[in-house]
Amino acid sequence: MKTQSGNLTSGIQTPDFQGFAAETASLSEWLGYLEALHPTEIDLGLDRLRKVADRLGATSLPCKVVTVAGTNGKGSTVALLESVLRAGGYQTGCYTSPHFLSYNERITLDGKPVTDTLICNAFAQIEKARGDISLTYFEFGTLAALLIFAEQNVDVAILEVGLGGRLDAVNLIDADISVVTTIALDHESWLGSDIEQIGREKAGIFRKGRPAIIGSEKMVPSVRETAKALGCSSIDQLGQQYRWQKADKGWNWQQLNAAGEVELQYLALPELSLPVDNAATVLQVIRHLGLSLPAQAIYQGLASAQLTGRMQRIGRFLLDVAHNPHAANYVVQRLPEVSGKRVALLGMLDDKDIESVLDVVAPYFDVWYLAQLDSPRATDVQRIESHLSAKGCVNIRSFGSVSSALSSALQETDDQDLIFVFGSFYTVADVLAEKKRLTT
Repeated sequence: MKTQSGNLTSGIQTPDFQGFAAETASLSEWLGYLEALHPTEIDLGLDRLRKVADRLGATSLPCKVVTVAGTNGKGSTVALLESVLRAGGYQTGCYTSPHFLSYNERITLDGKPVTDTLICNAFAQIEKARGDISLTYFEFGTLAALLIFAEQNVDVAILEVGLGGRLDAVNLIDADISVVTTIALDHESWLGSDIEQIGREKAGIFRKGRPAIIGSEKMVPSVRETAKALGCSSIDQLGQQYRWQKADKGWNWQQLNAAGEVELQYLALPELSLPVDNAATVLQVIRHLGLSLPAQAIYQGLASAQLTGRMQRIGRFLLDVAHNPHAANYVVQRLPEVSGKRVALLGMLDDKDIESVLDVVAPYFDVWYLAQLDSPRATDVQRIESHLSAKGCVNIRSFGSVSSALSSALQETDDQDLIFVFGSFYTVADVLAEKKRLTT
C-alpha cells in the first residue's frame, strides 16, 4: 500500500519474472520487465530513488548540469540549448521524455540516441544495486541516463523534468542552472488545479546559491517567490533581466543590468521553427554556464535546432504534440496559410483539458479526422466529436485508430491541403511510425 506521501511502503516484492536474466536481456526485454516491476506508473518522491542512487554513486554528475521544468516549452529549450552547445564543440548528454518511436530517444549523446548496449548495461547496474527497493519505469531511466552521462564524460548534461519538478526523479541532481519555462494547467490528476501550487512544485528544481531562470514574461508569482525563498544566487526572468525583440531580419536578444541598461546583445538572430521565448531563455542559460561560446556557434546552433513533433513539417503534414490550451493557442496562431483546406487529425488522452483545447482550435479547421488512441488513458472520440459539433464544426469523421484516420486523410486530401496532427504524443508517434506513407 501507499503512505500519505505517495511513496510505497517497505515490503514490496519484485514480481516473479521467469526466464528474465539481467546479464543477457535485450532492451525490449528490459522495458517489459520495468513496465511490470513497480505497482504504479507514476510514484512521485525521491526517497527510494536516492537510496539506490547512493549505492550507485549517482547522486551528482562530474559536469555542468542544466535542469528544465515547465508545462510547455521544455523540449524546445532542451533542443535549442543542446544544439548551441554542440555547435560550440561541447559534448552534450540529454535526458528527455516521452519517446516517439524508440526508447533510446530519451537518452542522447551529442544529439544521437545511445545504443541498446549502453542502456542495458546501465539497467543491469541499477538492478544489482536496488536490492528490494522498487523503482518506476521513469526512475530506472533517469538513473540510467545519469550513469551513462558520467561514464561518457559529457561536458554538459541537460535534464528535462518528466512531471512536476520538486518530486520528479531528475530533481535528485543539484543542477548548476535551473529553468522553468511556463506554467499552465496540465497533469491535474497529479499536480492539482491550483496554478500557484503547480508553480511552487515546478520551482522546486531551483537551488540555493545557483541561478534560477524563468522563461516566461507571464509567470505565476509563486515561481519567483519560491526562487527567493530558496536563496537562488540570481533570478532572471524573460522581459526583465533579458528580452528579445523582432528585427527586420530575424530577432535581437538583450541582457539587461539592474538599471535596465543593455549589457550584452546579439542582433539579427536566425528565424526559428521553435519558440523564440525558449531560444531567448537558452541564451540567458549560456551566460551563466561560464563556457566559451563564440557568436558564430550561437547563431549556427540556433539555426540548426530541430525537435521531433514540434511544428514538424513532412510533406502536407504538420505535426505538434500540443495537448493543453496554452500549447494549442501557440500552434494555431502559427499555422501556415494554405491554398486548400486545413485538416485536423486529432487524438487525445482523457486526463487532459479536452474541452478547453477544442475551444481554442475549433475555428481553425475545415475538416476533422478524429482518431481513437491505443492507450488505457485515451478519451473516447465520441466525446471529442460531441464537443466539436456543439461548437458548430462540420465535416467530422471518427476512426478506430490513428492509422485508419491517416489512411483516409491521405486519400481525401492533396498537396494544396494542410493536415495538422496534434493532441497527444501518442497521436504524433503513431503518424511518425508511418512516416514513409506521408512522403509518397
